[in-house]
Amino acid sequence: MALKKFVVGCFDDENVLFPAVGKVRTAGYKIHDIYTPFPVHGLDKAMGLRDTSLHTAGFVYGLTGTTTAVTFMSWVFTKDWPMNIGGKPHFALPAWIPITFELTVLMAAVGMVLTFCYICQLAPFIKKHPFHQRATDDQFVMVIECTDKTDELLLKSFLDEAGAKEINTQVAEEGWWIGRYDQDQKLYNEPSVA
Repeated sequence: MALKKFVVGCFDDENVLFPAVGKVRTAGYKIHDIYTPFPVHGLDKAMGLRDTSLHTAGFVYGLTGTTTAVTFMSWVFTKDWPMNIGGKPHFALPAWIPITFELTVLMAAVGMVLTFCYICQLAPFIKKHPFHQRATDDQFVMVIECTDKTDELLLKSFLDEAGAKEINTQVAEEGWWIGRYDQDQKLYNEPSVA
C-alpha cells in the first residue's frame, strides 16, 4: 500500500466536533475518518456518509439459505431417495418449513457478520494505523487526508480555529494490512500541539 499524508485534529467534546465537521466539509477537505470513544449519533450524516447496505446483504443471504434448503430437500425427497413416510407426498413443503427457516436464519446471520467484519476490516490478523493513542479513551479524532493541493499550515490553523486541542501531521498507509503490532517500531506518531 502507498503511504499517504494525514492531518489529525483531536477534540475533547462532541459539541465542538459537530460544527468542526461541518466547517471542514464546507471548506472542501476530505475527511478520511473520525474516531470516537463512543457512538456519536448523527455523526455519519454530518460526515456525509451514505446509509449502510448491510440489510440488503442480509436479505440476499437469507434468500440464499431459503433457496438452498428447499432445493436440497426437494432433490433428496423426490429424486435421490424418495420414501413413503406416513403417507406424505414426496414434495412435502409444510414439513420442510422448520429446516428452511433455520437455514435461512443461519445463512443470513453468518453472512451479515462476515460482511460486517469485511467492511469494517475486523480480524485478529488485520492491523490499521492508530492515529492517536487516546482515540478510544476520551478524544474525538478527526483524520483529514492531504492531497497535492492541500496547504497543511492553512489546514492546521483551520482546525485550530474550529476548536481542535491537538493537531499533527502523520504519514501512514491508508488501508489495512496483515501483520502484528508487537513487531512494529512505532505504533503511532507522537502528537504535537499546534
